[in-house]
Amino acid sequence: MAEETRRPTDSFFRRNGLSLVAAALMIGSLVGQLLTGHAVYNEERGELGLAALSFAQYLVSGHALSSTFENWESEFLQMGMFVLLTVVLRQKGSSESRPMRAEDENPRIDPGPTPWPVRKGGLWKSLYGHSLAIAFMALFALSFALHAFGSWERDGVERMARHEASLALGDYVLSSQFWFESFQNWQSEFLAVLSLVLLSIWLRQKDSPQSKPLEAPHSQTGE
Repeated sequence: MAEETRRPTDSFFRRNGLSLVAAALMIGSLVGQLLTGHAVYNEERGELGLAALSFAQYLVSGHALSSTFENWESEFLQMGMFVLLTVVLRQKGSSESRPMRAEDENPRIDPGPTPWPVRKGGLWKSLYGHSLAIAFMALFALSFALHAFGSWERDGVERMARHEASLALGDYVLSSQFWFESFQNWQSEFLAVLSLVLLSIWLRQKDSPQSKPLEAPHSQTGE
């Protein structure tokens, strides 16, 4: 049996357009960040009396690692926590919440092969049942570690230029500078989640799966 029924007009882009456009926007923004970050960092190095870096050198510098993974860290934390919080918590009227009553939950499952971890059962099924949150939190942990390493390396370069002693990695991770970088991103991500949860109670976006139907009352919870 085919994995899914496809109409002859279903092109590759039609089937994958959302992820392709999102990936293109992400890659384009990342390239823009790296190009402008390269220029900014070389200006900073010039002010410190240090030699400019080539673009290839910049890609593995603490400045590039820190600025990239500082943001990725907060995004993965946002999505991981949102996935976990929506398991047990509700918000009446929000399209981002599960229904208030368990009997209202009746998800439609499209016909097709059952994922193999479900067929396997046991530990595999249990892990698969939490795999989305596990993946997000693992990506958050990796991004957090790379953010810490990149920021520590950048701080070390700046201290060296000022003829100051460098901090050990552990000491830097406990510093206010590192946590300032983290918290300023975390709070914005949680604000975005809060905004989506609350605004979806009263506002609509026609044809968006993140919105309730136009005719739905404000009190309706879930899509």
